[in-house]
Amino acid sequence: MIRLNDISLPLDYDNEGMKRAAAKKLRLPVDAIKYVSIFKRSIDARKKDQIHFLAALDIKLRTDEKKAVASCRSAALAEEYSYALPVCRGLKKRPVIIGSGPCGLFAGLILAQAGQKPIILERGYDVDRRTADVERMRSEGILNTSSNIQFGEGGAGTFSDGKLNTGTKDSRIRKVLQEFALHGAPEEILYLAKPHIGTDKLKATVRNIRKTIISLGGEYHFGTELTGLVIADGRLKAVKAAKDGQEIVFETDNAVLAIGHSARDTFEMLHGIGIPMEQKAFSAGVRIEHLQESINRAQYGRYYNHPRLGAADYKLAVHLGSGRGVYTFCMCPGGTVVAAASEEGRLVTNGMSEFSRDKVNANSAVLVGISPEDFGSCDVLAGVALQRKLEEQAYRLGGGGYKAPVQRVCDLMLRQPSRELGSVLPSYQPGYTLTDLGLCLPSFITDSLREGISLMDRRLEGFACGDAVLTGVESRSSSPVRIVRDDMMQSPAARGLYPCGEGAGYAGGITSAAVDGIKAAELILSQ
Repeated sequence: MIRLNDISLPLDYDNEGMKRAAAKKLRLPVDAIKYVSIFKRSIDARKKDQIHFLAALDIKLRTDEKKAVASCRSAALAEEYSYALPVCRGLKKRPVIIGSGPCGLFAGLILAQAGQKPIILERGYDVDRRTADVERMRSEGILNTSSNIQFGEGGAGTFSDGKLNTGTKDSRIRKVLQEFALHGAPEEILYLAKPHIGTDKLKATVRNIRKTIISLGGEYHFGTELTGLVIADGRLKAVKAAKDGQEIVFETDNAVLAIGHSARDTFEMLHGIGIPMEQKAFSAGVRIEHLQESINRAQYGRYYNHPRLGAADYKLAVHLGSGRGVYTFCMCPGGTVVAAASEEGRLVTNGMSEFSRDKVNANSAVLVGISPEDFGSCDVLAGVALQRKLEEQAYRLGGGGYKAPVQRVCDLMLRQPSRELGSVLPSYQPGYTLTDLGLCLPSFITDSLREGISLMDRRLEGFACGDAVLTGVESRSSSPVRIVRDDMMQSPAARGLYPCGEGAGYAGGITSAAVDGIKAAELILSQ
């Protein structure tokens, strides 16, 4: 097979068009090409009057492929990716996975595929019950602290845009994409440069992966919260958990700690029993909403409504004179801002899109970097305390009932409370209160947002539109702690305990967390 890079394709290309483009690049007749498929595809929108796709194509020829590659610099021989499970001689005790987000999900899947029958503990509930609890929060403002956007099957990413692009360079990414596609995600995630599943399709996908794990001998325990670890002579001996008020002990030599970035009570428990952890920088800010059509026009010009382009996205980052960074995060085209609280009396926002990305607004977090120097304490959990403070202030400013504080961009710039809305209406449920976000965010964040949004407007026309709305607060973009691990991914205080994923401070998104889980599973299997 030949992999041919840097192929320009028009927006209305078809299979025959791909063959012609490949044949031209290889200097071969079209009928020499037996088969062509897309390996990777991205949008080139640098010139608004010449928007097109850039693609890498996989090609099979009817002629000598080695000879064809030798005469084309952008071509190389390639083989289909195949993931090889590590050889395992068999574990003495079943491995335990703590958390069923992407990290725990893929650690469990690899261990199950290797015949090791993992036990998966999840403090939240299965995706169907969890969906009902999330909807109740959106419609009635009633929070279930055990089952919400942060806790439950699939992790926080289940109620997001389901983005799978990552800055991580690891061959295991292909394994993650293949398993998602095999279990119900759209096939296009295998070739899009910016793949996404969407919350609607991701729910079914994680449910299907669970069924596969169970079919291979794995075991799920929902509504089961980690309460302690049994450690002797520096090694993990068992995991303690609580379910329905009863303590359960799972004897094991290996446990993947994939608790997610919002398991604050678990951080406290682990710190209390001497599991080493350290402060970690995180970010906080707001969600910004624009009309999706405005983003489409800014990104695609006259092609803004082309059906092959879909809803436009963006990714922006600026550095301020103060030395702080401001950046957009988890941009959700055609999506909604959602209530993501997991603790009573604390308000958190996040973004979510379905696969179709067809809602009226586009939204993204706009975040300001926060370093441990901003925490005001050397306590390892000081970052957690700061997050909680911001969330409590946002809850009070919203007026209770998990209504969110909202401000127009023009009013943020003028340092005044909002009293009316313009063309952009907030999508957040269960409701919102027009106010001044400076009353719940420290001045270094609001000042940074003002400067950052203005600078971003130079890169994306209309980003600082006065009618755009800001909803606070976004405080859970990443974990405020890092649970220490060594080169073998194990805690130095408990051999056999593998702190992994976003919650442990080693990943940032669905794909990178999944890869981290795979790596941990591989190390367990290689014993």
